Formats: sequence, C-alpha cells, structure tokens
Amino acid sequence: MPDTPSAVLTHHWLVKRRGGERVLEALYRVAPGPIYTLVHDPRGFGASSLARARVHTSFLQHIPGATRRYPMLLPLMPIAARTTRLPDADIVLCSDACLAKAFTAADRSKVICYCHSPMRYAWEPEIEDVYRRSMPPGVRAVWGRTIAYVRAADAQAARRVDLFVANSAHVAKRIQRCYGREATVVHPPVDLPARPTLTPREDFYLCVGQHVPYKRLDLALEACRKRNARLVVIGDGPDIRKLDPRRYPRVTLLGWQDDDTVRGYYRRAKALLFPGEEDFGIVPVEAIAHGCPVIAYGVGGATETVSEGRSGALFTPQTVEAMEAAMDRAADTRFDPSEMWELAQRFSHARFDREMRDVIDAALSSSAVRSPQSRASAAPPARAS
Repeated sequence: MPDTPSAVLTHHWLVKRRGGERVLEALYRVAPGPIYTLVHDPRGFGASSLARARVHTSFLQHIPGATRRYPMLLPLMPIAARTTRLPDADIVLCSDACLAKAFTAADRSKVICYCHSPMRYAWEPEIEDVYRRSMPPGVRAVWGRTIAYVRAADAQAARRVDLFVANSAHVAKRIQRCYGREATVVHPPVDLPARPTLTPREDFYLCVGQHVPYKRLDLALEACRKRNARLVVIGDGPDIRKLDPRRYPRVTLLGWQDDDTVRGYYRRAKALLFPGEEDFGIVPVEAIAHGCPVIAYGVGGATETVSEGRSGALFTPQTVEAMEAAMDRAADTRFDPSEMWELAQRFSHARFDREMRDVIDAALSSSAVRSPQSRASAAPPARAS
C-alpha cells in the first residue's frame, strides 16, 4: 500500500456549492487530486477550496447553457461520463448522487463511491412521478424511457465500484435495495461553531435548502399560514418559483445566502422546519449546533441527527397536521443549547477525515480487485419499490 495514495475525484456536476459539494470539499482535503465532473460553473465556488482544484469536464460542458440547464441533459449524462477516461491513480473517489461513479477508471484503480443517495428520481417510483409531473409536456412524454435508460446505466456503473460508503444508515439500506451492495456508513462533516449559541430566539421559523418537490416546502408554508407564523425561507428551486406570495404574506424569501448569513439565522430562529425525507441532511445538524431546534419529518436521515425532546421534534405522517403537532411540542420544550452543541460534535470534520482515511486504507489493503470482466458480469440489482 503506498504511503500517500494517488487519487482522482469525481462528482456529478459542479454548478453551485450545496451539501454534496461541501462533502466533496472534505473528500478533496482527505485525498487531493484532479476532479472530473459532467459540467462545471466556477462562479459558484469562489470561496471554496475547490476553486484551487484542477477540474476537468465532459463534452457536455461545450453545450451552450449547460451549467444552467444541466437537468435537461440527463439523457446524455451516461455516455458523457462513460466516454470520459480518468487518469491512472491508486484510488478513484466518487462523490455521487447521479452518475459520478460512471466515469471510466483505470483497471488498477480502486473505486470508492461516497454515495449521497442512489438517484431517487430513477429508483423510487413516487419520487420519479413527482419529477415527471414537474417537467414540460414534451419532456414528460419521453420521461419514462429516459429514466429506464439512466437507471440501467446507473446500475451498470454501480457494478464497477469496489467499495460503497453511505452518508447515513438510511442511504446504506437504499444502496442495498437498489444495487444489491453493502455500504460502510460515514456521516458527512458539518461546519460547527466553536462554542454553544446562547442568544435569545426570535419569533420566526426557518427553512434552508434547495427547494425541489420532495423537500415538501409546501408543508412548512401551510403550517405557518394556518398559525399566522412568520417563516423565513433561504434557498432557491422550482417550489420557490411557483410560490404565490399573496397566499403567504408572512413568508420572507431570501434566495441563496452566504454561510455567515445562514448561521446568523440559525442563531436567531425559533426553529428550523425540515419537512422532507432526507438522505442525511447537513442543514439540521448545522441548526442544532447553533442551538436552533429542528422540527423534521421522522423518516430518513433526520432520525439519525434529530433527538426528540433534546434537539427538536419529529413528526409522522408527512402531513400539515402532524407537523403542527410537532411545532406545538417544540414550543412546550426547553431546549438546552449547550447540550445541542455537544450532540452535534459527532459530525465534526476531524471525525470524517479519520473515518474516510480508514476506508481508503481498508480498500487499498484489500486483495479483492474487481477485474473489468467481473465488473461487467455482476448480477444487476432490482429496482427499489
């Protein structure tokens, strides 16, 4: 095993610094090397460590408007990844929620896939249907065939992975269901404050993130409307663009904000509303670390980060009424910001670095190297249901 293994990193697309890109920054710190991605907009990474990285793109980069309309390029992504050959390296470290594991690696490279989640719109019928209904009619007509093709390409790429790492136990189960593979769980790192936040809370709720349909911003909007409560929404996405401000006069839309601004809202908000089923959810951990209770849907990654009565309140089913009941429980609970800060420490950068180095060492020490033939002949997994 080499003292300092050579590394190549891959990521599905680099257009904006969101949760997956923050994890890529941490992977780049653990195993620095060139980064390969389908499309790249450097304007979204000015303050990021990735601004100093050597980033290489696929042929999709040359399509006009690709960095803005990349979701429309989904039918081309499998071939774009497959025809992009990675340089020889000891390890290929994939930061994957789409087809980052589909780039063509050198035969001797150990392929380690840090999986944020298998593509939910490809593997989960209910999420696929939500995305299909959000598409223009012309795209909707061919959506089924497109997704079947992308799902097959994703399954084939999964068979070329030597070792899967999941960002949560919830995602590890999904990897088993979708790809038929075991995964080691390494929770993502979260930027944590140096000390607990003891400032008084103000009378507003907070939502932070990329507001796509499965995040269920609609539940937070309706719960706050019914209670005449103020809601501050940070982030962008199709659900923001469809929002009718006349129906929600007490909602403040701030769009994307820098990290310091978001932290300021964590320090002041009454609670963070997190109504979607998340794979892990960095945002709730950030909020908890700043003493902001989290009211979250009690399925998925939130069950691994939010502790009922200690750092927030969980609700099921995924309805406005259940969410309101959790808001009432949170309002009646005295949360200890020092305890919340302590709870968040298990998601530190130091812990992530240590666990990922252990994963890399284990992969390089293993004598089991998947040959191109064995990768091609592995049995395909069944679709999730």
